[in-house]
Amino acid sequence: MLRRLFTALVLIVAGTAPAFAHLDPLEHGSLAAGFTHPLFGFDHILAMVAVGLWAASVGGKALWAVPAAFVGTMAVGFGAALVGMPLPFVEPVILASVIFIGIMVALALPLPAIGVGAVVAFFALFHGHAHGGEMGEAGAFGYAGGFLVATALLHAIGVALGAGLGRALATTRGAIGTRIAGGLTALGGLWLVIAG
Repeated sequence: MLRRLFTALVLIVAGTAPAFAHLDPLEHGSLAAGFTHPLFGFDHILAMVAVGLWAASVGGKALWAVPAAFVGTMAVGFGAALVGMPLPFVEPVILASVIFIGIMVALALPLPAIGVGAVVAFFALFHGHAHGGEMGEAGAFGYAGGFLVATALLHAIGVALGAGLGRALATTRGAIGTRIAGGLTALGGLWLVIAG
């Protein structure tokens, strides 16, 4: 199971190589353009998988509530961009989300699901706004549906990865594995800051 999860993550990350561009909605359709948009940004992939990891490390109702808070608030951020509502520091906050969520997973602080949901919702607002600002000629509903589904799938990969680490490596080592994954996520965010 871990091998399949790792392979899926490698394939997703490989899809973020700079040689790839976002799909043209006029050629491929708004849904496809929206679905692939988060998959072509390493920052989005890291943040969204990390949200799933964090939800898995908290457990219980956080498994669904934390990703739902992210996806729901992301839709609000997208709507804000569509109506022209400005949101300052969108790209810096997106990068900060990768680092912060990675650190929180690495530290494994005992936080309630509602607190974790509130934190990820804050960051989701900026991710959604960025998607809205980069929509181009796509139709809003198809584009939004695409990136919201892709986001939920990336969250599910993170949850499955976190749960898989816990089961495959036993409780203590699984928690350590998840914490290491969080630390690597934060380092990936720092690399994006330095490289950008």
